[in-house]
Amino acid sequence: MRRRLAASYLLLMTLVLLALEIPLAVTLASRESDLVRADRLADATRFAALARPGLRTDSVGTVRDELTRYDELYGIGAAVLDRDRNVFTSSAGYRLDAERRDAAMRAAFAGQQYSSAESVLPWSGEPIVVAVPVNDNGEVLGMVVIVSPAGRVRDAVTFWWLALGGIGLLAALAAVLTARSLANWVLRPVTVLDAMTHEVAAGDSGTRISDQAGPPELRRLTRSFNDMAYAVADAMERQRAFVAHASHQLRNPLTALRLRVEELGPSLADEDGRTEHRIALEETDRLATVLDGLLTLARAERGQHRPVTVDAVAVAQARVAAWEPLARRTGTTLTLRADRAVVLMQAVPTALDQALDALIDNAVKFTGPGGRVEVSVRAADGGVAVHVRDDGPGMTDEQLAQATERFWRAPNAQNIDGSGLGLAIVAVLVDASGGRLTMSRADDRGLDARLWFRALDTPD
Repeated sequence: MRRRLAASYLLLMTLVLLALEIPLAVTLASRESDLVRADRLADATRFAALARPGLRTDSVGTVRDELTRYDELYGIGAAVLDRDRNVFTSSAGYRLDAERRDAAMRAAFAGQQYSSAESVLPWSGEPIVVAVPVNDNGEVLGMVVIVSPAGRVRDAVTFWWLALGGIGLLAALAAVLTARSLANWVLRPVTVLDAMTHEVAAGDSGTRISDQAGPPELRRLTRSFNDMAYAVADAMERQRAFVAHASHQLRNPLTALRLRVEELGPSLADEDGRTEHRIALEETDRLATVLDGLLTLARAERGQHRPVTVDAVAVAQARVAAWEPLARRTGTTLTLRADRAVVLMQAVPTALDQALDALIDNAVKFTGPGGRVEVSVRAADGGVAVHVRDDGPGMTDEQLAQATERFWRAPNAQNIDGSGLGLAIVAVLVDASGGRLTMSRADDRGLDARLWFRALDTPD
């Protein structure tokens, strides 16, 4: 938009300059031409007075000498024609084409002065021609014609036109600078508003914009944006606080409910009762898992974490060791491949721990007996990449696009324990750490979940 505004201002200024300078340029060319024509007509009138006695007595001496000196001094050719339209006398530089000569003779022998009407322009090459009749008591005895080269007039007109062009360029430059300043002044609040909108969309609810710059209309828009940002931030904070508070408060009655249900077990005599008792306990455990996930997600979304230094290899070793017993019980092979050259990385506290817990848990659950789960840590793309690969059933492209949505579960995983919050929590924690979470199908089968975190900036 800034370019369009500047282009609009420049186009308007160009049109104004053209409307002013074109008539002025034509006027200047006409003025210079008229001054020269008036001067040549005065010279021709003087020569006509000198030629009058000579045309009466057929003596060319005096007027010829004047025309010769005039030609030598100014480089302007002149001639005297008699009533028979023959050249009576002329200077050495006199040259005139037949068309212009005939036009001059028609006017002069009709008793009128003649001058070429066109203005001299920078590209003109034709001379300025003037003619006056030689009169004696109303009788036309002949005519004087002067042929003046247009070089000096052309140079003067060119100078004035170049001056006008220079003034126009300076005015255009001033217009461009003014247009840029005006466009910046008008659009600066819009630019800042655009940047702040992206920050709010990225989760920075504390962003605010100064409403002291720009036109009044944009200042009102800025104040409206700030009011909206306050409202959105307040609503998001209330939502997170509600989720965290509700999750925390529900844990106590849920724990008490589980203890009471568990105490009912010994009193159940038949097999059906014991089965229902076991299912009730499993459901309370599942509900507790959901509440824990909601509480973790609410805390992660507050965005108030400060990155800490994390040893990715050490964390990966600890989490693999923690999950290895469960993997062994399910018949899954869990391995770690770590690059010892990996540098330290930056992440919010427990981000990598919780992410690996969620990813390894999913991989072990869905891979099943005889499967393999590999965790690898290596340096990549100027940071640290942590992969969790399995050879389980994997997911389709459509399922991968929905995998980080809250409470989403694949259709073929509805009967497997889980809350549908694990990958959503991983995505929030990794994003809060300034990292990336990408999931794709492995080369042969299974799933490849890749975490990337920024490496710690170390001094040289």
